[in-house]
Amino acid sequence: MTTPLGVRPSIPVGTDMSIFNPVFLGIDEFGHPVYLPLVYRNMLIGGEPGAGKSNLLNTIVGHASMCHDVSLCLFDGKQVELGLWEDCADVFVGPDLDLAILTLQRLQAVMNNRYAFLKSVRRQKFLPTDKELFGAILVAIDEIAYFSATAGDKKDQEQFMVLLRDLVARGRAVGLIVVAATQRPSSDIILPSLRDLFAWRFAGRCTNDVSSDIVLGHGWAARGYSSNTIDPNNQGCGLLIAEGGIPAMVKAAYLSNADIIRVADYAAWVRRTAKDTNLPIELRDVA
Repeated sequence: MTTPLGVRPSIPVGTDMSIFNPVFLGIDEFGHPVYLPLVYRNMLIGGEPGAGKSNLLNTIVGHASMCHDVSLCLFDGKQVELGLWEDCADVFVGPDLDLAILTLQRLQAVMNNRYAFLKSVRRQKFLPTDKELFGAILVAIDEIAYFSATAGDKKDQEQFMVLLRDLVARGRAVGLIVVAATQRPSSDIILPSLRDLFAWRFAGRCTNDVSSDIVLGHGWAARGYSSNTIDPNNQGCGLLIAEGGIPAMVKAAYLSNADIIRVADYAAWVRRTAKDTNLPIELRDVA
């Protein structure tokens, strides 16, 4: 059935969720729900293999996929952790460092253009009312180490990290949200100068106190906050810290593979129809 001339196609019923709504992460040690505001913030997720990092990242991406005012830019060196969301994403980058660098450069250009716009209207940050012009962009990266220490040569790896650091440092006020995960939270993967720019940090179980401190910040293990004490069988459990706060134990919500497929398929349907109604998407042609 075709749409009559001059009639905009209908939009499927959505959730009316916004990226300005806090994300449900899970529960704390007392069983209370934990909600995390993401707008104007970035988040770093670290921990050993099997600690539940990718599941937490999927929970955040799942929330964003159901929001009408955010575009998805996904990086996944393994392809399969965030791959189920590919149809929802405006850009999906697999194990391709050149494309990853190109995408970060495009995001940097988008960021600079947005700051130019804010300057022209004499404002300092992105607001919910700006969605008619541009929405937020969630930049989700699973396994930073692939792009920063494994693929390509040292020059390209350093370029990736310089671009990423710029987005984390300057992107918050114009709606760029970076959520990055790594299973190797060592100082050569997550430099302290980059780590400290993340307002939110989640440390799943780490193999030692040093790795825990690399995620949470120096000195927390000595004060009794180390993710090395988490039971290896307690996947999804970790220490969550806000900038200037105290680490708190959180058990992340769990999305099964079937859950992700169901949410992703619905979100892709909603987003595909929304694009047909001229929703402004700045990253549509990156890939």
